[in-house]
Amino acid sequence: MKLWVAVLVATCVAGAFAQSCTCPTMKWATCDGNPCTCTVPIVDGQPPLTLNCSALIPKCYLMKAEMYRARHGLNTRTIGGKPVETAFLDNDGIYDPECENDGTFRAKQCNNTQECWCVNSAGVRRTDKGDTNLKCDKLVETYWVRLQLKHKEVQNQLNAADLKAAIAKAINSRYNNFNPNLVKDIQYDPDASLIVVDVQKPKGERKTDLAQMAYYMEKDVKASPLFQSQDRFSPMVGSQKVEMETILVYYVDEEPPTFTMKNLSGGIIAVIVVVVLAVVAGLLVLFFARKKMSKKYNKAQQREMEPM
Repeated sequence: MKLWVAVLVATCVAGAFAQSCTCPTMKWATCDGNPCTCTVPIVDGQPPLTLNCSALIPKCYLMKAEMYRARHGLNTRTIGGKPVETAFLDNDGIYDPECENDGTFRAKQCNNTQECWCVNSAGVRRTDKGDTNLKCDKLVETYWVRLQLKHKEVQNQLNAADLKAAIAKAINSRYNNFNPNLVKDIQYDPDASLIVVDVQKPKGERKTDLAQMAYYMEKDVKASPLFQSQDRFSPMVGSQKVEMETILVYYVDEEPPTFTMKNLSGGIIAVIVVVVLAVVAGLLVLFFARKKMSKKYNKAQQREMEPM
């Protein structure tokens, strides 16, 4: 009897430990051991990366884990207004980045090709693509992100002030105690169900990783959450849960990006060329028309002088 009780207790303890040995901030992690250790593979032929599951995982590591899973046929996702003129979207999508030892992005990315580019601290391309001789002097910090969200239909009309407080609270509680004071402004268009959230830190501040929080939120809305729990980002306004259905993320860096005409598509360049030619043609027509009118005026003056 005593032996049976001991076995039962040991089984319960083992079961409780197995349930607690998980990684709340990374659903793809494998966790085991005592103390609990969680890892995720990110590079073929190398040992898995050991994770700190008490914090959000750096975006660079998240992207590498996602690319690893894609290469091995594992599930990664279910679904595939600028704040200032220099803000830009991540139009290149996910790639397999090079990370520093602390999980930050290397300033220069080549993705195992002869084509290279410079990225910001969010890992988003901020220059034209070049060859391996491209110089990226430093990793430029993203200090401001604009989250453009659209919510699903709600029963009761939302108040902008209440919505701001609810979103700031949800960001704080969901994304590892993210500082709610960095949620500087929220604009709301109830007719379009559109919410614009500005999250901004002081220039020069390096403790807060805005891109990390924004990437987790992107997955919450666009695909499936990266957290072990599959609950989504849904702020509570009063007793009403506000669920999101789309998101765009704009990045504003401490230094403007250096895109040139080279990164424009052929169609856009063609349109620009046509518009420029049309303007030049219009100016030429106007010039010759004025010149012709000037000649007629001079001839008329000469005829008037002839009788005298």
